[in-house]
Amino acid sequence: MQRARTRLADAHDRFLASDPGLIRILSALSTVCAVLLTLGVIAALDAPVPILVTGALTAMVSTAAVTEPRPRDQALTLAMGVPVALAVMAAGSTLAPYRVVADVVFVLLIFAAIYIRRLGPRATTLGIFAFQLFFVTQFVETRVEQLPQLSLAVLAAFGSSALVRFAVLRSPPGRTLERLQRTFGLRLALVLDALIEVVQGGPEVPRAERAVDDLRRYTARLHTAALMIHNQLGAGTTDQRTASAIQRRVAEAETAVERLAILALRVLWPGADIDTLTRHLAKAHPAGSAIDARDAATLPVLISELRALRMAIGPGPLRPTGADPTEVRNRLLGFRSDQHLPDASPAMQDVFRSAGDLAHALLGLHLAADGETPPAQDTLEAARSREERKQQVPRVRPTTRTALQVATGSALAIVGGELLSPQRWYWAVFTCWVVFISTASTGEILVRGYRRLTGTVAGVVAGLALAALIGDTPWLAFTLAGLSVFGMYYTIAVSYTLMSFFVTTMIGMLYTLLHALTPGLLVVRIEETALGIACGLIAALLVLPVRTRERTDQLLRDVLERLREVLSQSLAQLGGESGGDLLGPARALDSALDSLRLSVQPLITPISPLRSRRRTALCVLGLLETAAFHARSLATTAELVPVGLHIGADPRLVNETRRIDHNLAALISQVAVRGEDNTTLVRSPRIPTQLVSEGRAPAEGINATRRILRHLQSVDESIQNLARTLQLPVREDS
Repeated sequence: MQRARTRLADAHDRFLASDPGLIRILSALSTVCAVLLTLGVIAALDAPVPILVTGALTAMVSTAAVTEPRPRDQALTLAMGVPVALAVMAAGSTLAPYRVVADVVFVLLIFAAIYIRRLGPRATTLGIFAFQLFFVTQFVETRVEQLPQLSLAVLAAFGSSALVRFAVLRSPPGRTLERLQRTFGLRLALVLDALIEVVQGGPEVPRAERAVDDLRRYTARLHTAALMIHNQLGAGTTDQRTASAIQRRVAEAETAVERLAILALRVLWPGADIDTLTRHLAKAHPAGSAIDARDAATLPVLISELRALRMAIGPGPLRPTGADPTEVRNRLLGFRSDQHLPDASPAMQDVFRSAGDLAHALLGLHLAADGETPPAQDTLEAARSREERKQQVPRVRPTTRTALQVATGSALAIVGGELLSPQRWYWAVFTCWVVFISTASTGEILVRGYRRLTGTVAGVVAGLALAALIGDTPWLAFTLAGLSVFGMYYTIAVSYTLMSFFVTTMIGMLYTLLHALTPGLLVVRIEETALGIACGLIAALLVLPVRTRERTDQLLRDVLERLREVLSQSLAQLGGESGGDLLGPARALDSALDSLRLSVQPLITPISPLRSRRRTALCVLGLLETAAFHARSLATTAELVPVGLHIGADPRLVNETRRIDHNLAALISQVAVRGEDNTTLVRSPRIPTQLVSEGRAPAEGINATRRILRHLQSVDESIQNLARTLQLPVREDS
């Protein structure tokens, strides 16, 4: 029984870790509950099927489209959405008999809905309301005489959405932040579990490669959870000191465990040149010389200390050893100042020091979660830097470009859709709309369209198969439709293909309920979807096109500029200057890297025929992820170094920093002009970190200087390799 409970608790923890903050499951449940409540209210009024469909679709839109973090803002957006929805419903119903006029108004409304996104999240949501509800009037073919019932359906839908959001499944931002913190702890535990498995198995076991791959995957998920916490802090707590403390402690724990994993892998595979956990640069088979004999003898001690760290996070598959927690904590913390280090190689001793850093980070994480916060640092410089970037407005605003592209594509989709199927033309328009969501280049639209079409085809097959299995069983079709709605909103953040699959399955179940499902109808669904994708691509290619190369170059420059900012601010603070918040710019670097990662999806997707460009893009991503990790670690180290320890004035660090700054500036200039600049990057020999040991400085200062130098050298090496990958010149320092 105890074993079963343990397994159940472990499965529960893994489920929580898979959905940070339970955001996806709450979103899906909220949508399903709002739809069911709306249908119950409207059915009680004995409304016809078109009104039921209108109410259900409105409930889905009003629940899913409102994404603002604060409940007060959500309530205001919902309140403003009611008159917008009623006005659009009235306009769509009135224009329904006048096909050409309705089409022209639809295109203009689409342009306006995209154009007003520049005004912020609320305007974006209201634009979605306007588009979706006009689409509903065309889909249901509403009439003017139905307006009283349609108005009741809209009011019921918005009311049900508000009731579910603010009462039934209420999730305040503070509670969401608490769930995200727990998810971070669970994912941190998974990283340690994977690291223990790697160290315990050793480098020679057959599944070592798989264990290392698990370690990389869990580390990437930990980073995602850290970014989600950072994004939720503004809404999750009103206390700036608490928010700043949580941000620092989360960043410290993330970088500490990643550094610990990298150092442990270096010990297991000496000479393998392991400098990152990014999967883009992972070698299929880590290679290196044999492990040092002293290190091999120390591995059992390391495994014991890793288990102690794992127990410090919380319960899991490991059991308490019975040792005094305070004694264990003090022993781990002592490693930071070279106390109780084992008789092993310098590399293994670095692993133990890193274990001490992680213990310190876990202690700080618990204190921050309990509300014991140190003073927050000034964030004025980071805020000013972000504001300056916002003021750099491009010649054509992205919202204007997208509005023109979507309106043009929708006009083409209306014409083509009506020629293809006068009754189902709106599917092409809807597809054209959705393929532009969260895309910024033609390549991104192509990839999104491919995933949409793949999910639609799979959904058609599943819909026909399910319809044949359930036969004439309305309650089963209704249940499957509800499950499809849940699947849509549960998978939308992780797989656009799956989301499209569930959308088409839901449509199949709805037509099954209406006794109107035929294979020909679903074939038309596929044809209209393909047509909408084609119209979107044509518009993206002809109307103010943004090539994938232009987009990726722009985002690459942004990543490099943010990397330069993090390095300069970190070294300034290490040199004794009173800098601002360092983790804000570090997280901005991570966000910029995420944007670049999304923009290169057309190049790195497995279906891309450009194999050489795919390899180049993966290599660039891997090098930038490595540089970002070391910059983030540098910022965390700078935050933790005592105020009186001005190690940034060390001439070796100063020279290294100047050269890195020169290389970054040269690289940014080269990317900006596509290699036409004559500025070259400079490479110089590495300074062995073992040389940083002279003088009477305390062990903490020597170790911090070594670590900073190692991070700087890793960043520099990544920059130089990036230049070579992009075929830019690098010369030896004379």
